Amino acid sequence: MKERISITIDEETVRKLNFLIKSKKYRNRSHAVEIAIEKLVKDEQDEKDKKKKD
Repeated sequence: MKERISITIDEETVRKLNFLIKSKKYRNRSHAVEIAIEKLVKDEQDEKDKKKKD
């Protein structure tokens, strides 16, 4: 189930986000933001796992 949230970002970031949508890389803003957050969470977890191995 998806949950609606609200975010505030600067205008330049919105322009870049809109460009990604227009280039058909993402379906809409929500899709792009969701993918970005998933990548951030994965990267953070990978970094945490890497530190545990060291």
